[in-house]
Amino acid sequence: MKAAGGVYQVDLIALMTGLTFDLESQGFGDLAGLGCQNQVRSAVFHMQLSRIIVPGETSSRLLVSGNEAVALAALHAGVALGTGYPGTPSTEILEHFGRLGGKAQWSPNEKVALEVGIGAAFAQTRTLVTMKHVGVNVAADPLFIAAYSGVDGGLVVVSADDPGMFSSQNEQDNRRYALHAGVPMFEPADSQEAYDLTRTAFELSEQFQLPVMLRLTTRVCHSKGIVVPAAPRDFRADTPHRCPQFRRAIPERVMIPAHARPAHRRLRKKLADVKQWNEVFPGNIASGGEGDFGIITSGVSYLHVREAAPSAPVLKLSCTYPLPIERIRAFVSRCSRCLVVEEGDPFLYEAFRAEGIGVEGKTEQYRFGELNVQRVRAIIAGEPAAEPAPAKGKPPELCQGCPHRKTFDVLRDINCIVSGDIGCYTLGALEPFSAMDIQLCMGASIGVGAGLRHVLPEAEARRVVSVIGDSTFLHSGLTGLAEIIYNRPDTGHVLLILDNSTTAMTGLQDHAGTGRTLAGKKAKKIVLEQVAAAMGADSVDVVDPVSQPEKLRALLLAAMSKNEISVIIVRRACLLALRKESRRAREQNKCIEQTQQR
Repeated sequence: MKAAGGVYQVDLIALMTGLTFDLESQGFGDLAGLGCQNQVRSAVFHMQLSRIIVPGETSSRLLVSGNEAVALAALHAGVALGTGYPGTPSTEILEHFGRLGGKAQWSPNEKVALEVGIGAAFAQTRTLVTMKHVGVNVAADPLFIAAYSGVDGGLVVVSADDPGMFSSQNEQDNRRYALHAGVPMFEPADSQEAYDLTRTAFELSEQFQLPVMLRLTTRVCHSKGIVVPAAPRDFRADTPHRCPQFRRAIPERVMIPAHARPAHRRLRKKLADVKQWNEVFPGNIASGGEGDFGIITSGVSYLHVREAAPSAPVLKLSCTYPLPIERIRAFVSRCSRCLVVEEGDPFLYEAFRAEGIGVEGKTEQYRFGELNVQRVRAIIAGEPAAEPAPAKGKPPELCQGCPHRKTFDVLRDINCIVSGDIGCYTLGALEPFSAMDIQLCMGASIGVGAGLRHVLPEAEARRVVSVIGDSTFLHSGLTGLAEIIYNRPDTGHVLLILDNSTTAMTGLQDHAGTGRTLAGKKAKKIVLEQVAAAMGADSVDVVDPVSQPEKLRALLLAAMSKNEISVIIVRRACLLALRKESRRAREQNKCIEQTQQR
């Protein structure tokens, strides 16, 4: 955006439609001098862009994925800021939100992303925070406390779960987080519901001043469906949130014990009120059917149920915490038999049974992996069916030409015990390298490696090397490095940071060490070797594994023989990231040329 003669011009809109506008003509003249021009311009930007996407008609039909639907809903809901950390299957939400014109940014990790979102919500703006399911583990601390403190602006936290573990190290069911943290939760079944429930989540968050969780699953995130958007939020009619402003409320926001005790009581009162709201929420849909065998379900399981049992009465729950128990009880009372069909943990089943509601659940066999129509039919029949083994496919591997290949060649050849981490380099555990022995979660490589170094006999301890990627190091490796510097093993330790200048595994996203933002703009670059040296590593070396494999080998052997904390940064850019950056530069140059021609 540029200011010229008091007129604020939106360059992207101008490029797309030739539109320019100023605050006065949009009815915001009274706000131009109140210190909230950025918020107003952002809102006008969203409204104009929404009119392009939904050209004057709320009946426009769009074919979008669930992730794209969430992004569009956030735009239409007037979200001022989207934050998160990339992780499949959630990554595309923020990327699409940014492409639509929203303000989106990658944080170093999910905890920081949520903290930024909470800060923005304290300033009475709407904020979207996105992450995959294991990212909620990282963000749990601020999530639990924000439920106590409450928020002034709408705050929606997306948890993208991964039943079947298509790209994850576990298939935890994050519906349990809503229960434990005490935050309302929605579960969409398809793209239309992803859009609708995102907007509802922001409204509910502001009504009850609570963070709200939107729980997606891989199938919903990546499947495409028809979405009919509603009219964008009318920012001008929403007077309480015209401008960000800070409200001082020390007893609500400073969680010392004396403040936290009444905050917990306020939270439970809010949840009781949300429960009453949910009893009449129209998104919980009871569909009639034949017979007295009923099914209760939620999320994408609903689609499988409708196909597997098209004539059965079904209660579909869209808001699954806090549950509308009386509505559920009434539905079950009309059935001689009622079955709960849900992916993952028996979350709903256990909640219903705890309330004394007589329902049936699935067998343990169907706790694992995604559900589908065939599996739902077997659940309904009550006869667990033998399931064929998955067809063998080509195993994943590091790309040909990937610089990590050379690194794992060296680690294998000198027989290291490798404590690894999360990223595309985790594939170094597979053939032909078999050069990663342990991998748990983001950042764990350093601590786990240190634990091995502390207790193994010296000869074995010296073989232990921790391997972590650049994005993962900034995510949660800094504290691991602090650990080995502070609690130094007797044999020292060796840390390899594989710096390919991108977050490759989730789609080549930028991070704080690339010098570019999510939008591709220049940013201050964190230099990894400077960080490691400043934290107190005894030696810090940088090596190119492709052009200097022998140097890498020599550095490793020397470091393993010393009682020092040695950091070796193995730096070579990912070829795919270089191609992406080249394409982005060409597109930017093309836009500049087109603008100059006008």
